[in-house]
Amino acid sequence: MSESNNMQQGQADKVPLFELKNICKNFNGVQALKGANLVLRSREIHALVGGNGAGKSTMVNVLAGNYQPDIGVILHNGEKVQIPNPKSARAMGIATIYQNLSLVDKLDVTSNLFLGQEIMAKGLLGKFGFLSKKAMKMKAREEFQRLGLNIPDVNSKVDRMSGGQRQAIACARVLSGDNPKLLIMDEPTAALGVKETEEIYQLMFRCRDAGAGVLLISHNMEDVFRVADRITVLRLGKTVAQVNKSEVTSTQVVGLITGAIERL
Repeated sequence: MSESNNMQQGQADKVPLFELKNICKNFNGVQALKGANLVLRSREIHALVGGNGAGKSTMVNVLAGNYQPDIGVILHNGEKVQIPNPKSARAMGIATIYQNLSLVDKLDVTSNLFLGQEIMAKGLLGKFGFLSKKAMKMKAREEFQRLGLNIPDVNSKVDRMSGGQRQAIACARVLSGDNPKLLIMDEPTAALGVKETEEIYQLMFRCRDAGAGVLLISHNMEDVFRVADRITVLRLGKTVAQVNKSEVTSTQVVGLITGAIERL
């Protein structure tokens, strides 16, 4: 890459991928967000942390198009945008993996992976609604291998899977065939073992290294300080810190979350 191209790339990276400014959201008189801010960049893992009721889930749902802010501005690559629904969020390159995973337990791995985007059989059979199960199973194995996720049998029912395997299926469903600009992961390592947690870490690193931004929502300081480049702390609906990980300690972050530390 030439020096001029490097300079252009560096300038582009300075413009946030997404920026949420002065976001306010009220639910039946309860103020969930009170002028919160969040800046997300490409090639960066950003941790959003806070206690219960801090506004993390509301902030994520605004970004994912599930909620509309009462007040505030959303910028995408420096341009003001609206995200009226999840379909619009996906069109902007936002992929969200929620904590509840939204898997269908009684279906097998392949059926969950292609739920709503099944591969139809070729020719006349496809026109009559028949699926190409062979093609879907082959594609499922390829996707798990591409993403570095360990699913030994794509024919197994999801209700027989471990927590880590279920998380892997949810990740693959969101990322299958796509290269999202922003991957949102809500408590992705909750109740996972050490090996499964490391697989999720590596997936986040691969997404970041491929040029995407990653937003991690987590209560786990070990997760945050293992993977994050930057950290935003919410408390009672307000942003109280936006810092580089290298600028703070886990003790300081916990203090900001609990209110023991007002500001850095």
